[in-house]
This record gives sequence, structure tokens and C-alpha cells, in this order.
Amino acid sequence: MTTATAVHSTKRSLTGYFVVSADCHVSEPPDLWEKHVDERFRNRIPRIEVDGNGEKWSIVDGQRPVRLRELKLEGEDLERSKAGSRDPEERLRDDLRDGIDAQVVYPNKGLQHWTSPDWEMQAALCRVWNDWALPEVFRGYEHRAAPAACIAPMNVEDAIQEVQRVANMGYRHLFLPVQPTGNAKVDRPTGYNHRMFDPLWAAICDAGLPVSLHVGTGKDPRTSTGDGGAVINYVWNALATAIEPVVQFSASGVFQRFPKLKVVTVEAGIGWLAWTLWAADEGYNKHHWAAFPKMEMLPSEYWKRQGLSTFQDDPMGIEMMHWAGGSERLMWGNDYPHHEGSWPHSDEAIARTMGHLTEHDRRNILGLNAAKLYGFTIPEGLDG
Repeated sequence: MTTATAVHSTKRSLTGYFVVSADCHVSEPPDLWEKHVDERFRNRIPRIEVDGNGEKWSIVDGQRPVRLRELKLEGEDLERSKAGSRDPEERLRDDLRDGIDAQVVYPNKGLQHWTSPDWEMQAALCRVWNDWALPEVFRGYEHRAAPAACIAPMNVEDAIQEVQRVANMGYRHLFLPVQPTGNAKVDRPTGYNHRMFDPLWAAICDAGLPVSLHVGTGKDPRTSTGDGGAVINYVWNALATAIEPVVQFSASGVFQRFPKLKVVTVEAGIGWLAWTLWAADEGYNKHHWAAFPKMEMLPSEYWKRQGLSTFQDDPMGIEMMHWAGGSERLMWGNDYPHHEGSWPHSDEAIARTMGHLTEHDRRNILGLNAAKLYGFTIPEGLDG
């Protein structure tokens, strides 16, 4: 792997730290899937259609059409909507502006890989991204960017083959939906606590790759309508979905059976972690007659051993992080270039939420944890 060169940050408060944004996005070409997906899925890919009245609609396979409002953005909101470049050099300039040394990269439109109830289509969409992100965009920039490889887990045998393929391609982490069925509406959803996924966890451990669960992929994040719908969708139908897999992996014996498996919740914040882990332990102890399998440790102890979480701006989570395993279990991200993120003013968010922390904790959260997990080389003198 190419040795990283530290960015000389323009943000004074970040000078002297190795800063990794553990949650960034890239804007794919608008015709990426149209050009490259298997022809039998081409007329079903997520798209925007205009009706006879000139209204724009988001059309997603297996979900209700959603009318798109014409929003007039100005200033930095407009700038963010146009950022997320596919040009690595331009991304590096945006990183420098924000004080970032390296980034972990997720899809943008590709967050819809798991919307269709057709698992073959999910896998086909994931393969298009995997054949594009690292080979065509970030190859040669691995010292500064770690794009995720997308996996559709419901066909376990196919998922195992794709895990092995992307590992051989050089991907350093895997992006699975928050729930195995993704955003798809299905009659009988299943969870990651099901034993059917054990061969997949075994293959992932053999590959030595961590699993990332980025929010917005556990159910349709546009579920709520009416007044306050945007905020309800953000809080409940997007962010809160990360609670379920944390409990699934920790309380079901998955982490006990696969001690090398690492799982990361991405862009869900961290304020809920303390309560979630406490409640999981309470349920395991106080409902012991119904809690199976019997485990060697409490659910919270498994998460503190094998789970991590990213956040952008979460002072409540910082205050309670000792309940969730401390600074060793947390990673910061600017969510570039999304509106809920902190780019290009991350130094202000970091000072606001982490200014009171010890040097040890700040270094862990700002970059050292992510560097170790995703394989970035930490420059000498910035390793804490």
C-alpha cells in the first residue's frame, strides 16, 4: 500500500492530527447503472420520471413513486449539492479545505442498491458499483481513500462469491444494508441474527474485511408523509434503524461464534448506543429464561469488543461514550458532501463536540481508529 502523506491542514485546530473522515460519499455518473447493469434489469433501475404535468417522480422498483419537490438551494447548500466529485484530485482539494487526510467512501445514488425485492437485481446493482468505484475512480489513491464494496446478502452463496471477488480486487471493507432485505418491502423479513448467514460471516472473517452498515438501507427512508415528514424520516426511518443490527449481532451469538467479525454502524450517530447496549444487557439478564443462546459475555461486551460507530456532530453521544466502549469504538466522519454533514466546517463541529476530550480520545476518534480498521498508513509522529 502506498504510504500516506499528511495533509498540511488549513484548519489550525486539526493540525497535528491524522484525520480520517469515516463517512464520505461520491456522486456516481448518472448513467452508470443504465450503461453497465445486466440488460434484464435495465428498465427497473431507480430513476426520475416526469409526468404529463411536468411533475418529477422518483421511481424505485418495489416501492411507491415519490413526487420530488423543486427546491431552490443557495450558498453552501447549493455547493454541497454539486460536490462529491468523481475526480480524486478534486476530492483531495476538498479534503484539504476541511482538514482531512483520508476518507472512507460510500455510494450516493448507490444507497438504493437494496430497494428491489429481487435479490438478483440487488446483486447486479452492487456489482456495477464494485466494478467502478475502486478500479475506475480510486485506484492509485488507496492511501487517501477506501471505497466500500457493496454486497447483497440474501443469496448467501452469491454474496460469498462477491466477497471473495472484491477482496481480490483490493477493497478493504464491505457495505451491507442495515437489514439483509435492505429497503425492500417483503412479506417475511429476516435479520442478521439468522443462522443462514453464518457461512457469509465465516467468509468475511476469512477475507479479513470489516462490515459497514450505512443508514438509509434498512427500510425505505421516505416512509413518513405529511407535516414534519422530512424530520420524521431522518430521525426514525433512517438513523434509528441502526439500533436493530447492533442488537442482532451482539445478542444472538453471532459475535460469539465469529470473534474476528468487525461491524460498523455508519452515519447513525452515537447518542443511542449507550441506551441500546444497556437495554440489551437488561433484556438478556431479566428475561434470562427466554434469552437464547446462552453466551459467555453480555451483549454490550460483545459490541465493545467487535463493534464501532461513526458520527458527525453528536455531543450527547460523546458525553456517554464510556457506556459504549469509550473512544476506541468511535469514528468521526464529515459525511462529505451531504447536507447533514460538517464539510467544509468540520473544525468547528469537532471543537464544539470534542474540544474537552483528552488528546488520546481525540486522536482515536478523529482518525486512528479508522486508519487501523481500514488500512491507512499513519504518518510518523501522528500515531498518538
